Amino acid sequence: MAASLNNLGLLYHAQDKYAEAEPLYKRSLKIAEKALGSEHPDVVRPLTNLAELYQAQSKYADAEPLYKRAIAILEKSFGTDHPHVAAVLKNMAEFYKKFRKEDESKRLEERAKIIRLSQ
Repeated sequence: MAASLNNLGLLYHAQDKYAEAEPLYKRSLKIAEKALGSEHPDVVRPLTNLAELYQAQSKYADAEPLYKRAIAILEKSFGTDHPHVAAVLKNMAEFYKKFRKEDESKRLEERAKIIRLSQ
C-alpha cells in the first residue's frame, strides 16, 4: 500500500499537482514507518520524495530536515560509503544549489562523487 501511494504521489508530483501529491507521500511515509520502523531504509523513498516536493514548492525549511534524515537512515543501514547514500547526497546538493548554499552543495557533490568512484 505504501509503495502504491508513493507512486501515485510521484505521478501527481510530475504533473505539478503538489496539493494532491503531498498527502499521498505523507500517508506512504506513515505506513512505511508503522510497518517497518522509522529507521528502515524503505522509509527513505517517501521521505526523499516529500523533500523533493517541498523543494519544488520552495519550502526549503521543510525539505532540508527530510534530506538529512534520509541520509542518516541510509548511513546507519548501509554505511557512509554506500551508493544509496551518494544518490541522496546528490539530491541534497542540488537542493543546496537552489537554496544558494554553494559551499555546502559542493561539499556534498564531492562526497557523492568519492562514493561513486569507490564502488
